[in-house]
Amino acid sequence: MRNFWPWKLELRGTPSRAMTYLSPVLAVVMTMLLGALLFIALGKDPLAGLKVFLIDPFNGKRAISELLLKSVPLILCALGLAVCFRANVWNIGAEGQFTVGALFAGATLVLVDVPGHAIPGGLGLFLMTVAGILGGAFWASITALLRDRFNANEILVSLMLTYVAQLLLMYAVNGPLKDPNGMNFPQSKVFSSEFMLPALLGGTRLHIGFAVTLVLAVVMTVFVARSLRGFSLFVGGTAPHAARYAGFSSRSALWTSLLISGSFAGLAGAFEIAGPIGQLLPSVSPGYGFAAIIVAFIGRLHPVGAVLGGLVMSLLYLGGELAQSRLGLPSAITGVFQGMLLFLLLASDTLIDYRLRRKAKV
Repeated sequence: MRNFWPWKLELRGTPSRAMTYLSPVLAVVMTMLLGALLFIALGKDPLAGLKVFLIDPFNGKRAISELLLKSVPLILCALGLAVCFRANVWNIGAEGQFTVGALFAGATLVLVDVPGHAIPGGLGLFLMTVAGILGGAFWASITALLRDRFNANEILVSLMLTYVAQLLLMYAVNGPLKDPNGMNFPQSKVFSSEFMLPALLGGTRLHIGFAVTLVLAVVMTVFVARSLRGFSLFVGGTAPHAARYAGFSSRSALWTSLLISGSFAGLAGAFEIAGPIGQLLPSVSPGYGFAAIIVAFIGRLHPVGAVLGGLVMSLLYLGGELAQSRLGLPSAITGVFQGMLLFLLLASDTLIDYRLRRKAKV
Protein backbone atom coordinates (compact mmCIF):
# COMPACT_ATOMS: atom_id res chain seq x y z
CA MET A 1 0.00 0.00 0.00
CA ARG A 2 1.39 3.39 -0.94
CA ASN A 3 2.46 5.65 1.92
CA PHE A 4 0.77 9.05 1.46
CA TRP A 5 2.55 10.73 4.41
CA PRO A 6 4.86 13.25 2.68
CA TRP A 7 7.34 13.66 5.55
CA LYS A 8 10.09 11.54 7.04
CA LEU A 9 12.41 11.79 10.03
CA GLU A 10 16.05 12.44 9.19
CA LEU A 11 18.87 12.16 11.72
CA ARG A 12 20.56 15.47 12.44
CA GLY A 13 24.34 15.76 12.32
CA THR A 14 24.34 17.23 15.84
CA PRO A 15 21.46 17.60 18.33
CA SER A 16 19.54 20.84 17.93
CA ARG A 17 20.22 23.20 20.82
CA ALA A 18 17.24 25.36 19.83
CA MET A 19 14.83 22.40 19.90
CA THR A 20 16.15 21.41 23.32
CA TYR A 21 14.52 24.54 24.74
CA LEU A 22 11.67 24.90 22.25
CA SER A 23 10.45 21.34 22.76
CA PRO A 24 8.72 22.00 26.13
CA VAL A 25 7.08 25.14 24.73
CA LEU A 26 5.86 23.21 21.69
CA ALA A 27 4.53 20.43 23.93
CA VAL A 28 2.58 22.88 26.12
CA VAL A 29 1.05 24.63 23.10
CA MET A 30 0.01 21.33 21.49
CA THR A 31 -1.42 20.14 24.81
CA MET A 32 -3.71 23.15 24.92
CA LEU A 33 -4.74 22.71 21.28
CA LEU A 34 -5.57 19.05 21.84
CA GLY A 35 -7.31 20.08 25.05
CA ALA A 36 -9.59 22.34 23.03
CA LEU A 37 -10.48 19.39 20.79
CA LEU A 38 -11.13 17.31 23.91
CA PHE A 39 -13.56 19.92 25.23
CA ILE A 40 -15.40 19.87 21.91
CA ALA A 41 -15.63 16.08 22.05
CA LEU A 42 -17.09 16.34 25.56
CA GLY A 43 -19.67 18.85 24.37
CA LYS A 44 -18.10 21.80 26.16
CA ASP A 45 -17.20 25.24 24.84
CA PRO A 46 -13.46 24.99 24.00
CA LEU A 47 -12.88 28.69 24.71
CA ALA A 48 -14.50 28.36 28.13
CA GLY A 49 -12.42 25.23 28.78
CA LEU A 50 -9.15 26.89 27.86
CA LYS A 51 -10.15 29.94 29.90
CA VAL A 52 -10.35 27.93 33.13
CA PHE A 53 -6.92 26.46 32.41
CA LEU A 54 -5.06 29.51 31.13
CA ILE A 55 -6.77 32.63 32.45
CA ASP A 56 -8.79 31.94 35.60
CA PRO A 57 -5.75 30.78 37.66
CA PHE A 58 -4.37 34.32 37.21
CA ASN A 59 -7.62 36.09 38.10
CA GLY A 60 -6.62 38.09 41.18
CA LYS A 61 -4.19 37.87 44.09
CA ARG A 62 -5.85 34.86 45.68
CA ALA A 63 -5.87 32.86 42.45
CA ILE A 64 -2.21 33.63 41.75
CA SER A 65 -1.27 32.73 45.32
CA GLU A 66 -2.99 29.35 44.92
CA LEU A 67 -1.04 28.79 41.70
CA LEU A 68 2.25 29.50 43.48
CA LEU A 69 1.23 27.41 46.48
CA LYS A 70 0.44 24.39 44.32
CA SER A 71 3.82 24.72 42.61
CA VAL A 72 5.85 24.34 45.84
CA PRO A 73 5.75 20.50 46.17
CA LEU A 74 6.06 20.08 42.40
CA ILE A 75 9.19 22.25 42.19
CA LEU A 76 10.82 20.72 45.26
CA CYS A 77 10.30 17.15 44.05
CA ALA A 78 11.46 18.10 40.54
CA LEU A 79 14.66 19.72 41.87
CA GLY A 80 15.66 16.42 43.47
CA LEU A 81 14.56 14.28 40.54
CA ALA A 82 16.55 16.45 38.12
CA VAL A 83 19.73 15.61 40.05
CA CYS A 84 18.92 11.91 39.90
CA PHE A 85 18.11 11.89 36.21
CA ARG A 86 21.23 13.91 35.35
CA ALA A 87 23.21 11.20 37.14
CA ASN A 88 21.35 8.50 35.18
CA VAL A 89 19.68 7.25 38.38
CA TRP A 90 16.01 6.65 37.64
CA ASN A 91 14.21 7.48 40.85
CA ILE A 92 10.47 7.02 40.17
CA GLY A 93 9.58 6.98 43.87
CA ALA A 94 9.47 10.67 44.79
CA GLU A 95 5.79 10.14 45.66
CA GLY A 96 6.74 7.62 48.33
CA GLN A 97 9.57 9.82 49.64
CA PHE A 98 7.11 12.72 49.77
CA THR A 99 4.67 10.57 51.77
CA VAL A 100 7.26 9.38 54.28
CA GLY A 101 8.59 12.92 54.67
CA ALA A 102 5.05 14.09 55.46
CA LEU A 103 4.62 11.17 57.88
CA PHE A 104 7.85 11.95 59.78
CA ALA A 105 7.05 15.66 59.89
CA GLY A 106 3.47 15.02 60.98
CA ALA A 107 4.56 12.64 63.74
CA THR A 108 6.99 15.28 64.99
CA LEU A 109 4.26 17.92 65.17
CA VAL A 110 1.90 15.52 66.94
CA LEU A 111 4.60 14.95 69.58
CA VAL A 112 5.46 18.61 70.17
CA ASP A 113 1.99 20.14 69.72
CA VAL A 114 0.53 19.20 73.09
CA PRO A 115 -1.20 21.36 75.74
CA GLY A 116 1.30 23.09 78.01
CA HIS A 117 4.22 22.38 75.71
CA ALA A 118 7.43 24.32 76.27
CA ILE A 119 8.57 24.25 72.65
CA PRO A 120 8.18 27.53 70.74
CA GLY A 121 6.59 27.45 67.32
CA GLY A 122 9.83 28.30 65.51
CA LEU A 123 11.67 25.37 67.08
CA GLY A 124 8.74 23.06 66.35
CA LEU A 125 8.78 24.08 62.68
CA PHE A 126 12.53 23.53 62.53
CA LEU A 127 12.21 20.04 64.02
CA MET A 128 9.32 19.28 61.67
CA THR A 129 11.36 20.37 58.65
CA VAL A 130 14.38 18.31 59.67
CA ALA A 131 12.16 15.28 60.31
CA GLY A 132 10.60 15.62 56.86
CA ILE A 133 13.99 15.84 55.16
CA LEU A 134 15.31 12.85 57.10
CA GLY A 135 12.17 10.84 56.34
CA GLY A 136 12.44 11.40 52.60
CA ALA A 137 16.18 10.72 52.61
CA PHE A 138 15.69 7.53 54.63
CA TRP A 139 13.09 6.22 52.19
CA ALA A 140 15.35 7.00 49.21
CA SER A 141 18.29 5.32 50.96
CA ILE A 142 16.44 1.99 50.84
CA THR A 143 16.47 2.20 47.05
CA ALA A 144 20.13 3.22 47.08
CA LEU A 145 21.05 0.33 49.38
CA LEU A 146 19.25 -2.31 47.31
CA ARG A 147 20.76 -0.96 44.09
CA ASP A 148 24.23 -0.73 45.64
CA ARG A 149 24.33 -4.11 47.39
CA PHE A 150 22.15 -6.28 45.16
CA ASN A 151 22.06 -4.35 41.88
CA ALA A 152 18.27 -4.13 42.17
CA ASN A 153 16.54 -2.02 39.55
CA GLU A 154 15.98 1.41 41.11
CA ILE A 155 12.94 2.07 38.91
CA LEU A 156 11.02 -0.90 40.27
CA VAL A 157 12.27 -0.58 43.84
CA SER A 158 11.53 3.13 44.20
CA LEU A 159 8.12 2.71 42.56
CA MET A 160 7.08 -0.23 44.75
CA LEU A 161 8.25 1.57 47.89
CA THR A 162 5.69 4.26 47.08
CA TYR A 163 2.87 1.83 47.86
CA VAL A 164 4.60 0.66 51.04
CA ALA A 165 4.85 4.32 52.12
CA GLN A 166 1.14 4.80 51.52
CA LEU A 167 0.35 1.75 53.67
CA LEU A 168 2.57 3.11 56.46
CA LEU A 169 0.71 6.42 56.33
CA MET A 170 -2.64 4.62 56.45
CA TYR A 171 -1.48 2.65 59.49
CA ALA A 172 -0.27 5.80 61.25
CA VAL A 173 -3.46 7.85 60.78
CA ASN A 174 -5.59 4.86 61.75
CA GLY A 175 -3.38 4.00 64.72
CA PRO A 176 -0.74 5.84 66.76
CA LEU A 177 -1.22 9.27 65.14
CA LYS A 178 -5.02 9.16 64.96
CA ASP A 179 -6.84 12.12 66.49
CA PRO A 180 -8.75 10.78 69.53
CA ASN A 181 -11.27 13.60 69.09
CA GLY A 182 -11.56 13.19 65.32
CA MET A 183 -14.87 11.27 65.31
CA ASN A 184 -13.05 8.13 64.19
CA PHE A 185 -11.82 9.69 60.91
CA PRO A 186 -8.37 8.46 59.78
CA GLN A 187 -6.45 11.67 60.41
CA SER A 188 -4.17 13.33 62.92
CA LYS A 189 -5.16 16.32 65.03
CA VAL A 190 -5.23 19.72 63.37
CA PHE A 191 -1.94 21.40 64.23
CA SER A 192 -1.90 24.62 66.23
CA SER A 193 -1.40 27.84 64.28
CA GLU A 194 2.02 28.43 65.85
CA PHE A 195 3.24 25.19 64.27
CA MET A 196 2.02 26.17 60.81
CA LEU A 197 4.27 27.77 58.20
CA PRO A 198 4.03 31.59 58.28
CA ALA A 199 2.08 33.24 55.47
CA LEU A 200 4.15 34.85 52.75
CA LEU A 201 1.30 36.96 51.38
CA GLY A 202 -1.37 38.38 53.66
CA GLY A 203 -4.91 37.15 53.09
CA THR A 204 -3.79 34.06 51.17
CA ARG A 205 -2.61 30.51 51.92
CA LEU A 206 0.77 31.08 50.26
CA HIS A 207 3.39 30.28 52.90
CA ILE A 208 7.07 30.92 53.37
CA GLY A 209 7.85 27.55 51.82
CA PHE A 210 7.55 29.16 48.39
CA ALA A 211 10.40 31.56 49.19
CA VAL A 212 12.46 28.65 50.53
CA THR A 213 11.79 26.77 47.31
CA LEU A 214 13.10 29.63 45.18
CA VAL A 215 16.23 29.89 47.33
CA LEU A 216 16.81 26.15 46.98
CA ALA A 217 16.41 26.44 43.20
CA VAL A 218 19.23 29.01 43.20
CA VAL A 219 21.36 26.77 45.43
CA MET A 220 20.82 23.80 43.15
CA THR A 221 21.66 25.91 40.10
CA VAL A 222 25.03 26.69 41.65
CA PHE A 223 25.44 23.05 42.67
CA VAL A 224 24.87 21.58 39.21
CA ALA A 225 26.67 24.32 37.29
CA ARG A 226 29.54 25.42 39.51
CA SER A 227 30.43 22.62 41.91
CA LEU A 228 32.74 19.68 41.32
CA ARG A 229 30.17 17.35 42.87
CA GLY A 230 27.46 18.49 40.50
CA PHE A 231 29.83 18.14 37.56
CA SER A 232 30.79 14.62 38.59
CA LEU A 233 27.12 13.59 38.76
CA PHE A 234 26.50 14.96 35.27
CA VAL A 235 29.57 13.27 33.80
CA GLY A 236 28.71 10.00 35.51
CA GLY A 237 25.24 10.07 33.96
CA THR A 238 26.22 11.04 30.42
CA ALA A 239 29.64 9.40 30.09
CA PRO A 240 30.21 6.71 32.76
CA HIS A 241 33.51 5.55 31.21
CA ALA A 242 34.89 9.09 31.28
CA ALA A 243 33.68 9.43 34.88
CA ARG A 244 35.57 6.30 35.93
CA TYR A 245 38.66 7.51 34.08
CA ALA A 246 38.43 10.84 35.95
CA GLY A 247 38.12 9.03 39.28
CA PHE A 248 34.45 9.81 39.91
CA SER A 249 32.70 7.08 41.88
CA SER A 250 29.47 5.74 40.40
CA ARG A 251 28.55 4.39 43.83
CA SER A 252 28.94 7.82 45.38
CA ALA A 253 26.86 9.33 42.56
CA LEU A 254 24.09 6.81 43.27
CA TRP A 255 23.91 7.60 46.97
CA THR A 256 24.34 11.36 46.58
CA SER A 257 21.66 11.76 43.92
CA LEU A 258 19.10 9.57 45.69
CA LEU A 259 19.67 11.18 49.09
CA ILE A 260 19.33 14.66 47.58
CA SER A 261 16.19 13.64 45.73
CA GLY A 262 14.66 12.01 48.80
CA SER A 263 15.50 15.02 50.97
CA PHE A 264 13.76 17.43 48.60
CA ALA A 265 10.69 15.20 48.32
CA GLY A 266 10.56 14.80 52.11
CA LEU A 267 10.83 18.56 52.55
CA ALA A 268 7.93 18.98 50.12
CA GLY A 269 5.86 16.58 52.22
CA ALA A 270 6.70 18.49 55.41
CA PHE A 271 5.72 21.80 53.84
CA GLU A 272 2.44 20.31 52.67
CA ILE A 273 1.23 19.07 56.06
CA ALA A 274 2.40 22.22 57.87
CA GLY A 275 1.01 24.44 55.13
CA PRO A 276 -2.22 24.04 53.17
CA ILE A 277 -3.33 20.75 54.78
CA GLY A 278 -2.59 21.53 58.44
CA GLN A 279 -2.78 17.91 59.58
CA LEU A 280 -1.82 14.41 58.52
CA LEU A 281 -4.33 12.75 56.18
CA PRO A 282 -4.33 9.43 54.28
CA SER A 283 -4.07 11.37 51.02
CA VAL A 284 -1.41 14.02 51.55
CA SER A 285 -0.57 14.11 47.86
CA PRO A 286 -2.68 14.06 44.69
CA GLY A 287 0.32 12.62 42.84
CA TYR A 288 2.88 15.41 43.19
CA GLY A 289 5.80 12.97 43.13
CA PHE A 290 4.73 11.43 39.84
CA ALA A 291 3.80 14.77 38.26
CA ALA A 292 7.24 16.09 39.25
CA ILE A 293 8.80 13.63 36.80
CA ILE A 294 7.10 15.53 33.98
CA VAL A 295 8.10 18.82 35.60
CA ALA A 296 11.77 17.81 35.68
CA PHE A 297 11.77 16.97 31.98
CA ILE A 298 9.81 20.07 31.03
CA GLY A 299 12.53 22.01 32.82
CA ARG A 300 15.28 20.16 30.90
CA LEU A 301 16.65 18.77 34.19
CA HIS A 302 17.73 22.27 35.22
CA PRO A 303 16.72 23.91 38.53
CA VAL A 304 15.46 27.11 36.90
CA GLY A 305 13.57 25.02 34.36
CA ALA A 306 12.05 23.05 37.24
CA VAL A 307 10.58 26.28 38.62
CA LEU A 308 8.99 27.12 35.28
CA GLY A 309 7.83 23.53 34.77
CA GLY A 310 6.33 23.49 38.27
CA LEU A 311 4.28 26.57 37.46
CA VAL A 312 3.02 24.96 34.24
CA MET A 313 2.03 21.77 36.05
CA SER A 314 0.42 23.81 38.84
CA LEU A 315 -1.63 25.52 36.14
CA LEU A 316 -2.89 22.10 34.99
CA TYR A 317 -3.82 21.10 38.54
CA LEU A 318 -5.75 24.29 39.21
CA GLY A 319 -7.30 24.24 35.74
CA GLY A 320 -8.49 20.68 36.32
CA GLU A 321 -10.07 21.64 39.64
CA LEU A 322 -11.81 24.64 38.07
CA ALA A 323 -12.99 22.52 35.14
CA GLN A 324 -14.66 20.16 37.60
CA SER A 325 -16.49 22.88 39.52
CA ARG A 326 -17.36 25.21 36.64
CA LEU A 327 -17.74 22.91 33.64
CA GLY A 328 -18.87 19.73 35.36
CA LEU A 329 -15.99 17.67 34.01
CA PRO A 330 -14.70 14.57 35.85
CA SER A 331 -11.66 14.71 38.13
CA ALA A 332 -9.73 12.63 35.59
CA ILE A 333 -9.39 15.70 33.36
CA THR A 334 -6.24 16.74 35.24
CA GLY A 335 -4.59 13.38 34.60
CA VAL A 336 -5.62 13.50 30.95
CA PHE A 337 -3.91 16.85 30.46
CA GLN A 338 -0.82 15.64 32.32
CA GLY A 339 -0.68 12.53 30.15
CA MET A 340 -1.04 14.55 26.97
CA LEU A 341 1.72 16.89 28.09
CA LEU A 342 4.10 13.99 28.80
CA PHE A 343 3.32 12.25 25.52
CA LEU A 344 3.71 15.44 23.47
CA LEU A 345 6.92 16.34 25.30
CA LEU A 346 8.42 12.98 24.38
CA ALA A 347 7.23 13.41 20.80
CA SER A 348 8.66 16.93 20.59
CA ASP A 349 11.97 15.75 22.02
CA THR A 350 12.35 13.56 18.94
CA LEU A 351 13.03 16.74 16.97
CA ILE A 352 16.16 17.37 19.04
CA ASP A 353 17.99 14.54 17.25
CA TYR A 354 15.84 14.34 14.11
CA ARG A 355 14.41 16.81 11.62
CA LEU A 356 11.38 16.53 9.37
CA ARG A 357 12.25 16.19 5.69
CA ARG A 358 9.87 16.12 2.80
CA LYS A 359 10.07 12.86 0.88
CA ALA A 360 11.39 13.03 -2.64
CA LYS A 361 8.72 12.55 -5.26
CA VAL A 362 8.99 9.28 -7.15
